[in-house]
Amino acid sequence: MQDPDLPGPRFHTTIFVKTGPNGNGTIHEVTGDITSSEGMYYTRTPSEAPELSPEFHTSQKLGVTQACNHPGDWKRVLDGVPTPPQQKAFNVKTMKTEPFKTKDPLTFYEPGEPRRQLMKCTEWTMERAIPALKANGLIIEG
Repeated sequence: MQDPDLPGPRFHTTIFVKTGPNGNGTIHEVTGDITSSEGMYYTRTPSEAPELSPEFHTSQKLGVTQACNHPGDWKRVLDGVPTPPQQKAFNVKTMKTEPFKTKDPLTFYEPGEPRRQLMKCTEWTMERAIPALKANGLIIEG
């Protein structure tokens, strides 16, 4: 489902680590949603090759990781990467779920007021998770 507060189209973004000769591996991702009080959470799941899924869109090779570092060091690093918090709530004035400025107290943006960018799976993966993995030497480019 398209989020009206984010430009589209958007696809669910994950990191897949191939660990088996048949293309199987592990998906590292954030799931959940930015309207729940807990926000999104990090999870890792054994998976067959993502290309086999009907929902698959595209992939980009990031590099390699040493087998001795996965999954242990990956889990340690990604557990420490802040996940997207709750960023939207139901506004009784507009009768819509919309982004808010502050959660406590709950304060919504006024019409025309600049809003900070929402963070979901794509932003977490590209702006937080991948840089953290690279900084810790867990993704080796090339």
